[in-house]
Order: sequence, then structure tokens, then C-alpha cells
Amino acid sequence: MFRKRALGALVALLTVGATACSGGDDTSTAGTELRGETLEVAATWTGTEQANFKAVLDEFSRRTGATVKYTSGGDDLPVLLNSRLAGGAPPDVALVSQPGVVNSFARKGQIKELTGPAADAVRANFSTAWQQLGTIDGKLYGLYFKAANKSVIWYRSDTFNDAGAHPPKTWDEFLSASRTLSDSGITPMAVPGADGWTLTDWFENIYLRLAGPARYDQLARHEIAWTDPTVIRSLHLLADYWKTPKAIQGGPRGAVQLKFVQSIADVFGEGAPKSAMLFEGDFVAAEIAKLGRVKVGEQARFFEWPSIDGSKPAVVTAGDQAVAFKDSKAAMALMAFLASPDAATIMAGKVGYISPNRKVDPAAYPDDITRRLATAVVDADLLRFDMSDLTPQAFGGSTSASMWKALQDLLADPAGVTGIAQRLEDAAKKDYGSS
Repeated sequence: MFRKRALGALVALLTVGATACSGGDDTSTAGTELRGETLEVAATWTGTEQANFKAVLDEFSRRTGATVKYTSGGDDLPVLLNSRLAGGAPPDVALVSQPGVVNSFARKGQIKELTGPAADAVRANFSTAWQQLGTIDGKLYGLYFKAANKSVIWYRSDTFNDAGAHPPKTWDEFLSASRTLSDSGITPMAVPGADGWTLTDWFENIYLRLAGPARYDQLARHEIAWTDPTVIRSLHLLADYWKTPKAIQGGPRGAVQLKFVQSIADVFGEGAPKSAMLFEGDFVAAEIAKLGRVKVGEQARFFEWPSIDGSKPAVVTAGDQAVAFKDSKAAMALMAFLASPDAATIMAGKVGYISPNRKVDPAAYPDDITRRLATAVVDADLLRFDMSDLTPQAFGGSTSASMWKALQDLLADPAGVTGIAQRLEDAAKKDYGSS
């Protein structure tokens, strides 16, 4: 009971300091509740993202007096965390992008259930859909501090206007717009198949809309086979588009050589665009801005992934989930702060960030495009996490993953749907069995 009272007092203290989120010099609300406490936070972020997140941690320190150390694990964060756990010295809090990894930590009792003010903050500030993503076996373990909207297709508005094409709302309209662009002399779509993760996002968006959320969940858990008719149909729909003459940049075999960063430059960079469209998440906006050739919201715009067979709007998302390896007062106070709109607002002013926190004022985002992307994630009635991140790492979570390689082979030879489906099923039997 004493511990709960202390946490409640700390959350009140954090709230008192909310007015300082703008970064002013006034230190009159600086807290001392956790002075002398040292916390370690680990995440994947480096460079600009690390600096942006450090501003959040600095604000927590300013409000509470705690010292916070940041450790970057980069792409090998799960390896770092497992190593630290084996040595008995995990960080206090980590932000992990793979739900499968978090599930493993929870099953082994290595992360702590969120209770008290931390759990209250999550329930107050996140929709039911986002709360469910942080819940395992009925217990709340995590909160998503950063999210991605991976259900948008970016396009050059000038090429659409020149061709007389219009942003589509249905799959048939998408095929029609592609034909209109092709007939006008511009390649409709850049598909960066050299980075296999982009191809998994293609499949996931098609599958969610064609098969529905229940089967999406079942396939992610391998409760239905990758040779199921819904998978076969989704792969056919994907392959039929990829093999359409002049539909994708370089044709199927050329697309397998195209890197993600290069594809952004080919559509939105210097000179005449090589393609009119590029499918990928909200983070494309930050890369377009770096190129400095066209303006996001003007020549660079997006439309939501088109409906298939009358499917309702849906969002495939990804994100970084904060979890606590320790249930100390300081660790839980930090989790409560990360669940607050104050913490998310600090990051919201930066390019390349959206929050699933529904209490963040849309005005905090730097432009209308980011506001639209964030709103779609916050308000989504149908939300599913990136399937490849839900599967065992050997199947969907690395450059040599079975799903990545199989879809690259399908892109290179879109006629081989049946064989690819069987390969995926064979790999799933092996990879899920060893996870």
C-alpha cells in the first residue's frame, strides 16, 4: 500500500511539471522524488532518433531528479537484452519492436506486469486496440511509445495529374490508376524487392483485407497453413500485379535489385521520376524530406491502402513497445511517463514520429500529412501488428528469414505461387517448431 501511495504521489508530481514540456528554462517545477535513483533504458534508436528520445528522458529526469542512462542496441537489441538477462543485469526499461520477443520475455517471467499508475496511464491514454497489443495472457505488460502506419501508398501528385489518374479507394480502382499511368508513359510502381521486409508488408496488407482479421491472427500464429486458400488467393493477387507488363519499375527481376532508399529517390528525388508510386509506411515522409526535391503534402502525397472485396478500412502497424524488466518505483514511474501525452508530445514535434497515444494534440505534429497518418493509427477500428514481426525471427524477422526470401523469389518469378506457398508452409513448420 505504501508503494502505491508513493507512485501516486510521483504521478501527481509528473503532472505538475507538464507545463515545462515546451522546453523552457524555468526549473521551478523540477522534481526530487527520485533523486539518487539511476535508470537504464535500452532501445534500437541511434543518431537523430536517439537524440529525439533523449529529450524525453531528460524531461523525465528534470521532473523527478532521476538519472537516466540510454543504451542503444541497434538492430541487435534482442540479442543484447538476452545477453544482459543471462548475466542478471537487464536494463530497467526497454523499447522493443518485435512482439514475439516481448511474448518470450513474458512467458519466462522476465518482464513485469504493469499495475497502479503505469497501467492507469495506459488505459486512460490508449485505445482498446492498442491496449490489446500490449497485453499477453490477459496481463498488461507494455505500451507502444512509437508507432508506424504501414498501410499507405505514396504518390507523385504531378504525375497523377499529368496522366489524369486519381488516388484509388478500391483494388479495382488501384489497377485502373496503374493502367492509366502506364498508358501515359510513366511506370506506376516502384517495388524495392532487394529489401525483403517491404514485400512482407505488401502481403500483409492484401491478406488482412482479403482474409480478414481472424484469419490474419491465425496465420500469424501458424494455426492455419500457408497453403490455405486465402493465402493462395492473396499471393495470386500480389503476383498478378507484379507481373503486369510495365506495372513495376524494372520489371519483376529488376525490382528484386531495387533497394528501399533508392526507390524513394527514384520516385521523389532529383530529375524526372522513374515511377509514380511507392508503397511503404509513414516513415517515407522523413526520407522524402531529406532529399529536399519535392514537398510532402504537395508533390508527395499518400492514399490509404485500397479496399479489397469491400473490406473495411484497416491499418497494419509496427512500433516500439516499452516494457519493464524491474518493478522498482523508478522503473514504473518512467513507464507511467512514457504512457503520458506529455512524453509523446516531446517527440511529436520531430519528423518521422507518430504516437498511438490518443491524448496527443494533433497540433503537436509538424505538418498536416503527419497529423493524418497519426490519426489513422490512433482511430483505427481494425488494427493489426506487422505479421512478420509476430512470427519467429527465423521465419519473418531478419534478412535471411524464410518469408523474406520466399516473397523475393515470388517477385522475381510471379508465376510460381503454388510452389512459394508450399515453401512458406514447409518453413513455418520448421521455424515455429524451433522457436
